[in-house]
Amino acid sequence: MTTERLKPMARYSVASVPALVILAILMAVSYTVQAQTSALLSPQKDSVQSDWTEFLKPNMMRWNGVEKVLGVNNVGELQLKWRFGTGLIGDGGGFYDSPVVSNGVVYSGDATTFYALNRNTGKELWSYPVPCVWGGPAVAGGVVYFNGQPPDSWLFALNDRTGAVLWAFGGYPMNSAPTVVSGVVYFGSDNSVYALNSSTGAALWSYTTGGLVWSSPAVANGVVYFGSVDGNVYAVNASTGSLLWSYTTGSSVWASAAVADGVVYIGSGDRNVYALNAATGVLLWEYTTGESVIDSPAVANGVVYIGSDDGNLYALNATTGARLWSFSTAGNEIYSSPAVANGVVYFGSFDYNIYALNAATGAKLWNYTTGYFIWASPVVSDGVVYVGSNDAYIYAFGLEK
Repeated sequence: MTTERLKPMARYSVASVPALVILAILMAVSYTVQAQTSALLSPQKDSVQSDWTEFLKPNMMRWNGVEKVLGVNNVGELQLKWRFGTGLIGDGGGFYDSPVVSNGVVYSGDATTFYALNRNTGKELWSYPVPCVWGGPAVAGGVVYFNGQPPDSWLFALNDRTGAVLWAFGGYPMNSAPTVVSGVVYFGSDNSVYALNSSTGAALWSYTTGGLVWSSPAVANGVVYFGSVDGNVYAVNASTGSLLWSYTTGSSVWASAAVADGVVYIGSGDRNVYALNAATGVLLWEYTTGESVIDSPAVANGVVYIGSDDGNLYALNATTGARLWSFSTAGNEIYSSPAVANGVVYFGSFDYNIYALNAATGAKLWNYTTGYFIWASPVVSDGVVYVGSNDAYIYAFGLEK
């Protein structure tokens, strides 16, 4: 597998001239339309500390360690605050990606459009026309980054308050959520992981694997960790893209990794959950579930939480891999990656439900049934749970309407 240093203009070199013309038109539309809607934005009185700004953040573990509003004693009182619908019922209108929350705004996309919504009301603030957003967006430094699907297979960078296009990179199919660390955007596309300058979109390096990269890069301590459909887990230098180590599993790795206390946790299509030494890639333990593991783990307080296509959410000892408990959704696949906050683990299922479980015992504390299966992953911020469903709605649940 190879690392390639890329020239700055490579962000457009892969696109055809017609594609660039289309992008230019979309950028013009964006500036016009978003200028009309930007006046709807107003400062929010949220705790920025508890914002959930990326799929893997706050900390590459899908654990909100500062959430204090929702907990084991009151999560059963959650009720629907609002829901935002697109009107596109079925697979074509579903929200597959994980929403993110930043500075009073919820960002998410469906098969036709990327949306910015008021986090308190669900009111649309602005939108940008792009088909089939996967993986989930990332927000950093006043910019929201997200990917599109054909014919708009670009990584987009938009002003997070107005929706104005700042730059775009691509031409390849993209299913990986971006991760932004220290002025660099990392994401997977086609068979590669890319690192871009977050301000300009200039390509810094890419690393090519032997298969598609759907895995969203986890970045910790100067290392980028990700999986590939070629069956390997990779660790590359975050500055140069040079390979540090790789570990071969028994099947495709669609999932993203969590990194905690010097350990990389990741699932594979071979039914296993792996714990690897973050520095060396040496196997520490593996746990075998009943089916493929597509979702990504959450790690909190020495426990790894991860779902499987066998319909169970598992809680595993982070040090030994021993099963602490499991929760069954009666055989319905779990693609939704769990989120942990203040003693509660949240996740969605193909049985149409969003669940809240006691993180220590696995006891069900609350659930809500949506209109279709849930692929998207929930996030928790300032006492509100946000999640998308394939019934074409984004939901917000809180203690008060």
